[in-house]
Amino acid sequence: MTIGLLKEPEGENRVALLPESVKALIALKANITVELGAGDLAFATDTDYETIGAKTADRSAVLACDVIVGINPPNDHEISQLKTEQVLLCVFQPMTNRALVEKLMDGGITSFSMDNIPRTTRAQAMDVLSSMATVAGYKAVLMAASHSPRFFPMFMTAAGSIIPSKVLVLGAGVAGLQAIATARRLGAVVEAFDVRAAAEEEVKSLGAKFVKVEGAKDESTAGGYAVEQSEEYKAKQRALVQEHAAKANIIITTAQIPGRKAPILITDETIQRMPKGSVIVDLAASTGGNCEGTEDNKIIHKHGVCIIGDSNLASTLPMDASKMFGKNMLNFLKLIIDGEGNLNLNFEDDIVVNTCVTHAKEVMSERIKNILFQPENA
Repeated sequence: MTIGLLKEPEGENRVALLPESVKALIALKANITVELGAGDLAFATDTDYETIGAKTADRSAVLACDVIVGINPPNDHEISQLKTEQVLLCVFQPMTNRALVEKLMDGGITSFSMDNIPRTTRAQAMDVLSSMATVAGYKAVLMAASHSPRFFPMFMTAAGSIIPSKVLVLGAGVAGLQAIATARRLGAVVEAFDVRAAAEEEVKSLGAKFVKVEGAKDESTAGGYAVEQSEEYKAKQRALVQEHAAKANIIITTAQIPGRKAPILITDETIQRMPKGSVIVDLAASTGGNCEGTEDNKIIHKHGVCIIGDSNLASTLPMDASKMFGKNMLNFLKLIIDGEGNLNLNFEDDIVVNTCVTHAKEVMSERIKNILFQPENA
């Protein structure tokens, strides 16, 4: 079996597999073809790949491989040229990309989306969403600090005392927890909010205060993902968030719901009440944003507040982000490679079937079927 590694499009600095992960795949008896220049922006040269036994070639050769891997999928024309026996493994964002899912299905392509890995204990080592959220949460705080007109820590100086910045983190998932930990390391006073009651203990363990809103809908059956809350709960949430936001110098927002627009947590009215010079980093920008007025991949200023919308922060730390992504992908590839280095798609395996978007002109993942092809979306 030949695995082809794609070079990412302009604007993406990561690569799906660094040489260390490619070396592990070669040890599994797979042949690897790397697109020329694929790892350049992640500081992995063509020579690095060739030295450990991979071949380098142009894009057409990579697109002819048995299994094609990347972070971003090939373009529509390239997908239309693929053969039905080929396998495509990328991040498709299938919950919000029905047209692409239908194209893959109509073409009979077997596709796996790394952002559809189930949130189970066994699948943790393959969970690219968690890995990239770690990077985003860390970098979000650094961006906020670089745009803030204030220090993060408290200082006692001959010129007087500097009080610490107040940071509010909305959403205490992987990105939020990393943001809390990073902001605490920088010396800020941190508060955090999450609809999941289980997040309270984790927030407190990192030295932050948990902002609690009573009456959240039970999320225990959502497979580790956030769920849509009632209007009554949302009203309580908005009121409490506004109260705490009015005192915050930095807000990091991370709340997203698969297949839906991100909930608005920071309204224009809330922004007006925030201290001048405050900074909001909205990590939900790709799905509309948690902050009213957020624009993805843009920095705007509103009512004296800096609002940063960035859905690709992982790309700004390409070495370690690529290392983490590649290890996740390697662990998944091990599930579909047999002892002789051949493709072995076992759809009895819950991780394989739930990560699979399309196969034999059908949508395989029940989660994608339920969200993307439910009656109101049909």
